[in-house]
Amino acid sequence: MHIGDVEVLKVVEWQGEIAPAQTIVAGSPDGLWADNAAWLAPDHWNPETGGYRGAVQTWVLRSEGRVVLVDTGVGNHRDRPQIPLFDHLATPFLDRLAAAGVRPEDVDVVVNTHIHYDHVGWNTELRNGEWAPAFPNATYLIPRADQTYFDPRNAHRRPAPRDEREQLRRDGSLLVYADSVAPVLGRAVLWEDTHRIDGNLTLEAAPGHTPGSSVLRLASGSGRAVFVGDLLHSPVQILAPEHSSCFCEDPRQAAATRRSVLERAADNGELVVPAHFAGPGAAEVRRDGSRFAIHRWAPSEGPEAVPLQN
Repeated sequence: MHIGDVEVLKVVEWQGEIAPAQTIVAGSPDGLWADNAAWLAPDHWNPETGGYRGAVQTWVLRSEGRVVLVDTGVGNHRDRPQIPLFDHLATPFLDRLAAAGVRPEDVDVVVNTHIHYDHVGWNTELRNGEWAPAFPNATYLIPRADQTYFDPRNAHRRPAPRDEREQLRRDGSLLVYADSVAPVLGRAVLWEDTHRIDGNLTLEAAPGHTPGSSVLRLASGSGRAVFVGDLLHSPVQILAPEHSSCFCEDPRQAAATRRSVLERAADNGELVVPAHFAGPGAAEVRRDGSRFAIHRWAPSEGPEAVPLQN
């Protein structure tokens, strides 16, 4: 699709069922899913199993003559003990990127909306037994707050894990930093508060999911969009933004940030583009009294550039 003068493509790395929906969107009631089953299924929810369905994908933006990638997925050949589903994943992601007309050397900017394993994986690839930048000509934009938070040298500053599962996540984050973040720091810009990429694209801090979680705003001509990363994992969080995901570092702050971003999107006509929505992947949001509703899913122009398959 085109938003103003910016071309937007979606390249899918993986999609499918991940875990029980009420585990992913913590505290969400049964009715929130069942009452909306007619449109949540099959892309976002499996009513037979109660499972959450989502996608891991990269948004490719062509803006002012440059190629910008928004988030880089899980990556191949990674040790990911914290989520066995994606441990040593092997997908033809780079081939899919090429099918969309993008070679690694064509990429000018890589945006990591935050540092979690499924947003930084293809920052690097394994070459001769070592992790190296996958996009050799790109500048990597990483929120400084996240780089500081997840840097192993600062691990002592983080709250102690509350249980074994949280400890596994903490240990996993060390692996993520080592194979997907540290190798690109020499090509990275660590930004704070806001960062303008070009005349169409601006990054803004949106903390809660992680300390450095961010959104990318697109404004071109009359077109508006906001790429929200993991502020939204499921469309039910548009209907009930008070429910944060189980992956949020600060669920309360994440909920407040999510509501603020949705308010601005609804008032300013910004297309909401999350990282993990399957199906169309983006939605127009409107106010519904004190809450929000999905007005319509984003239209696409022509066939999908890349087949949606595992």
